[in-house]
Amino acid sequence: MNRYPLWKYIVIAISVFLGLLYTLPNFFGESPAVQISPLRSDARTDAALLQRVEQVLTQKNLPYSGTILEASGIKIRFADTDTQIKAKDILSTEVGNDYIVALNLLPNSPQWMRHIGALPMYLGLDLRGGVHFMLQVDMAGALTKSLDRFSADLRSTLREQRIPSAGISRDRSKIVIRFRDRQARERAVAELGKAFEDLAFQPDDSGEELRLTISIKPEALVRMQNTAVQRNITTLRNRVNELGVAEPIIQQAGADRVIVQLPGVQDTAKAKDILGRTATLEVRMVDEEGDIDAALRGAVPPGTELFTERGGGPILVKKQILLTGDRITDAQPGFDQDHQPAVHLTLDNNGSRIFKQLTRNNVGKRMAILLVEKNLTEVVTAPVIREEIGGGRVQISGKMTSIEARDVALLLRAGALAAPMEIVEERTVGPSLGAENISKGFNSTLYGFLAVAAFIMVYYSAIGVISVVALAVNLLFLIGLLSILQATLTLPGMAGMALTVGMAIDANVLINERIRDEMRHGASPQAAIHAGYERAWDAIIDTNLTTLLAGLGLMIFGSGPIKGFAVVLCLGIMTTLFSAVTVSRAMVNLFYGNRKLTRVPIGSIKMLKKSSNKN
Repeated sequence: MNRYPLWKYIVIAISVFLGLLYTLPNFFGESPAVQISPLRSDARTDAALLQRVEQVLTQKNLPYSGTILEASGIKIRFADTDTQIKAKDILSTEVGNDYIVALNLLPNSPQWMRHIGALPMYLGLDLRGGVHFMLQVDMAGALTKSLDRFSADLRSTLREQRIPSAGISRDRSKIVIRFRDRQARERAVAELGKAFEDLAFQPDDSGEELRLTISIKPEALVRMQNTAVQRNITTLRNRVNELGVAEPIIQQAGADRVIVQLPGVQDTAKAKDILGRTATLEVRMVDEEGDIDAALRGAVPPGTELFTERGGGPILVKKQILLTGDRITDAQPGFDQDHQPAVHLTLDNNGSRIFKQLTRNNVGKRMAILLVEKNLTEVVTAPVIREEIGGGRVQISGKMTSIEARDVALLLRAGALAAPMEIVEERTVGPSLGAENISKGFNSTLYGFLAVAAFIMVYYSAIGVISVVALAVNLLFLIGLLSILQATLTLPGMAGMALTVGMAIDANVLINERIRDEMRHGASPQAAIHAGYERAWDAIIDTNLTTLLAGLGLMIFGSGPIKGFAVVLCLGIMTTLFSAVTVSRAMVNLFYGNRKLTRVPIGSIKMLKKSSNKN
């Protein structure tokens, strides 16, 4: 009656072993480290750089406990934060401007655990420490930028259509075009209306001049503002990845604000530097008549600049910028006709027109495509223009690897911020405060567990001990699941763990009380155990299912701390159903299923009094 087949015991044993294996990394702690990541797409983090870093640290008498070489960068582990900070300052000077040197924290778990994916949970800002920024998007600046772009496009379109005008000017949030005759204005309204669907055109005859007032349509303005915030969030997320931050939080707060939380980062200045990065593209013409040798000696011809072409030699480029990355609508890595890595760009309508005219007027000349990143400019490629190129599709190919092509495409796609942003709130949570929060959260869960365990063992005797073991297994499963999912644990998440302890034991209380009730009604010990587990199952499902639905609602519609709490709560409910019922019954069956019992060791049971009939 109360026996499990062997395979069930094996499944439970494997589950407990895996839970223990994936829980253990959380108890090894973290050690201070320095991370070196490439700033530019052509900068490499290879064995040569690692050897150079190790030599510098040895020369400066800075002991380190280990190094990790990955495709994304180099990580050096140190014994204490003082050595970490000194190493960071020295390495920032030694490796140059092509790399980002940032403070970080690395788990101390053994390497064999990391190889099988047994990693500790990510800790949130309130537990690990780090930096918190609130950035506000300058919507007025975004509008100004859009109006400036529209003004240039309107002027170019009028010139293309040969429509005479008396000038274009800005009037606050509107653009005003002046005309000398009505016919020209009517032609302008007709032609510009076709080319610019997001603009509203209103003729104005109130003054002495014939004017055409142009404004951005309200629906286009709303779409533009939402797009600016979302593009900024995407750009910020791409930039934050370079810091190696585990589980950064970047989310919209209100209509025009963005929250950025970087757990484990104490270097506020470096974080600000990353968030303020820009990357864009410039198209210029090569000065083929200039004297390269004279330029190398310092005599750069006026109106030109000296650069080094990627994978090539020095090159003189004219200062006049003919096309910028603002005209790029998409950038994807790929391959050219020779199956070499390349970046494929898509330009907007005006960018296509400019590029078509540029290539038409400069056939046989060299055109330089420059990548401007963090105020550093390099010539990616400088091809010869063979023919006029239309259609708005441009290909950048040069001496680059597939990874470099992907990085360049990512930078161009993210590009500069769609709208200016400023930091309106800045907060640093120190690691000591984070450690204090961890201690308090751990102690609260531990004390809650001990209090519940003491009561259950006293009240339910030996069966209570089994219930406490099942409760411990439940916590083991919960922490193991959070580690496998690489979830971010915050203070609300620890509150969810403490709540799980109280809710999980409720299932065992229902089972134990049902067993007692069966004993009161005269059932045999084995029958009482069997009926207790079978008949309590419906009540356990009902109570946990309603709580799970509430948790799912918090997870779907909540954000930040609320979502973190909901994730732990929902996972705790699922582990409770397995541990409180299956694991505890397996232990009861193992200890008592093959024995002849006279009573169930479940504490004192008050038997029902039998009523007697009197004559």
